[in-house]
Amino acid sequence: MTRLIGIDFGTTNSVVAVLTPDGRIETARFAMGAAEVDVFRTVLCFWKEESRGRSHLHHAAGPSAIEAYLNDPADSRLIMSMKTYLAQRSFTQTNIFGRIYTLEQMISLFLQALLGTAHNGAHITAGRPVRFAGAFADDDFGEARLRAAYAAAGHPHIGVALEPEAAGYRFTRTLHQPATVLVGDFGGGTSDFSILRFTPGERVVSLAHGGAGIAGDSFDYRIIDHAVSPLLGKGDTYRVMGSDMPVPIEYFTGFARWHRLSLMRTPKMLRDIEAVARATADPTRLRNLIGLITEEAGYQLYQTVSALKAELSHAPTARLQFHHDNFRVDREITRADFESWIAPDLAQLAETVDATLTSANLRPQDIDRVFLTGGTSFVPAVRAIFSDRFGASRLSAGGEFVSVAEGLALIGRDRQTQPAA
Repeated sequence: MTRLIGIDFGTTNSVVAVLTPDGRIETARFAMGAAEVDVFRTVLCFWKEESRGRSHLHHAAGPSAIEAYLNDPADSRLIMSMKTYLAQRSFTQTNIFGRIYTLEQMISLFLQALLGTAHNGAHITAGRPVRFAGAFADDDFGEARLRAAYAAAGHPHIGVALEPEAAGYRFTRTLHQPATVLVGDFGGGTSDFSILRFTPGERVVSLAHGGAGIAGDSFDYRIIDHAVSPLLGKGDTYRVMGSDMPVPIEYFTGFARWHRLSLMRTPKMLRDIEAVARATADPTRLRNLIGLITEEAGYQLYQTVSALKAELSHAPTARLQFHHDNFRVDREITRADFESWIAPDLAQLAETVDATLTSANLRPQDIDRVFLTGGTSFVPAVRAIFSDRFGASRLSAGGEFVSVAEGLALIGRDRQTQPAA
């Protein structure tokens, strides 16, 4: 029997699940220092080395990429959140140390490292969000590029399934009576919802899907935008031809979104920021921004902000402490602060949940169970969206990082053993 695997290629983390011949599901394990974990960080690192008078470009993925980057952040290029660009027609390629890479090529390099050779010949079911990230996302285009990346990695014939539907497949294995289930899958770049009808002994039926390009990265952005960017010149003015002009906001919208950091590290962008800095009342603010960009310190800031966000999920206050060279942040942030910053995102998530119910022609009281998965599902204000509509007693959670990949493997099995409806 062909080995069946599910791959959750995520914005922040990726997971591989294998369906064993006896029906069990095992997630692939990856070395992380002295430990083994079942998530593989979705990052690439590129760096150059000189040998015998020639320059050689190297790359690494996952934990090895992070290690390579931390060894020499100033002379490496860290690529994060590749999935975020899939449905963006405006992003086609990037220049890395003089070599052009398409997005599909970069993702294929990552997938080759994620899968190795152990899964050659396996039947792959890959996940995709209901709605890809980005203001002008083309979902069909995003899926086509995802398939092209798998093909470039040596896997031209894959199945594709929606990520929240996959998470629901895994959850329904725990049910023993008919139920209508709303699944919320919160990733790094998107939040996706599926409503499924489960009947024991029958195939799971999808009733509706919905999604929004808002998730963990969006919440991180809000923290950076409110607590860090003002210290780097956001809101300042600079003098031009005798008039005061606002410092360009795109410096900060780019800096606060992790997947855009590497795109800011270009000579032209850095020259532009320096020119503006010279015309401000306090040039050190923007020069600190330049330092964070050129020295690739964004990753450490990203880690710090993510840890703060996690702490605010179980504590009313947390302290944001970060320093790099002469730049320092030391500020107490309350959960109330955080929730006020993410209020627009919460409102959009709530609207998406309601729209998904409407699409299924269902009311909140028609939902028997709610299953939430993904790291952002731990945020109390996110959980409140569901407890307010469905009641806390109907909410379940679990497998926050592996449920999608495991469900994808199960979908792959059902597609092989049952004819399509």
